Amino acid sequence: MSDYDNLQDYKAESTVSFDGKTCPNCGATVTFDPKTGEMACDYCGYHCKLPDPSTQGEICEIDFESAVNKESFEWGAEKKTVECKSCGAVTIYDALETAAVCPFCGSTHVMPNATENSIAPGAVCPFSVPKDKAGDYFTKWLKKKLFTPRKAKQSAQPEAFQGVYLPYWTFDAQTTNNFTARVGYNRTVKRGDKTETVTDWHSVSGVYQEFFDDETVMASKRHADSGVKQCEPFNFSKMVPYSPQVVAGFAAERYSIGLKDGWEEAQKKIQSKLRTDISQYAKGKWRADKVDSLRFSTLYSKITYKYLLMPVWISSFKFKEKVYQFVVNGQTGKVGGKAPVSALRVILAVLLGIGVCVGLYFLTK
Repeated sequence: MSDYDNLQDYKAESTVSFDGKTCPNCGATVTFDPKTGEMACDYCGYHCKLPDPSTQGEICEIDFESAVNKESFEWGAEKKTVECKSCGAVTIYDALETAAVCPFCGSTHVMPNATENSIAPGAVCPFSVPKDKAGDYFTKWLKKKLFTPRKAKQSAQPEAFQGVYLPYWTFDAQTTNNFTARVGYNRTVKRGDKTETVTDWHSVSGVYQEFFDDETVMASKRHADSGVKQCEPFNFSKMVPYSPQVVAGFAAERYSIGLKDGWEEAQKKIQSKLRTDISQYAKGKWRADKVDSLRFSTLYSKITYKYLLMPVWISSFKFKEKVYQFVVNGQTGKVGGKAPVSALRVILAVLLGIGVCVGLYFLTK
């Protein structure tokens, strides 16, 4: 049974009206053009500029504790229907999709960016890498893969690209850390004809403070393993306040990892960085050679967040009946994903490495 046989089972949602969605010359749908940073008509070449970001209000950090809707959502758990205002066709979307293109007439569908139990995005980083350049970046990326078969490099062609705005959380937080550790000082001692390095250890304790700015967490469960993380980071200085015009013509997804779970993930990343930073701090403060047995507790304060939409191109290619998905950063062109691996090339590389090690061993004898 098709999903379309039970349209009455899904919540109907209206699209968002915004100025400039149709071309004044030919009536076709205008979409955001990454090449020019303007709204453009693909049929007659009409262009119009987006509103100046400086007139659209500030992109604000929001206090974490004051947030009401902090829970996560499940992708695919709910569906909704959207009736196209251009052709009247009804399309089924996942409840977390907030922008798409009508599969019947090609017009843009921009849906409400928040519901009564979710948070609205505060900003979006527009695409700056056009679709054709994304394909070029993919080709160059694949050619650099040492263990990828030559036939795959020669034949792989990305299938239809889809431009998608993915949800991200960014968190700012002040941390105050009480810590204890051991710092070590190396000295050389002579034992008979040999010299050894021994370490004298001393216990230390202290307080270390550090502010974290824009600690990022991808808020999509659907794309967690798609290669998106490999194509990070994004340039947050290019953000503009959210508007339907910017996402028009692309798919956009509402977060499925909620604010609460996103903050827990951010804390894991912060804790990992703090372990390194506190060790370096202790090593410098006590002018030590080594640090170990570090233990610390963290107090977080001044926690704020932003909910952002970030641009990626998603596509795939087929090699030997297997599909390989990859992602291209819509700002930088950095590529992430998996490529075919030749077992023969891996074996030859391992044998070559062993041969080099054996040769060096006998040369030093």
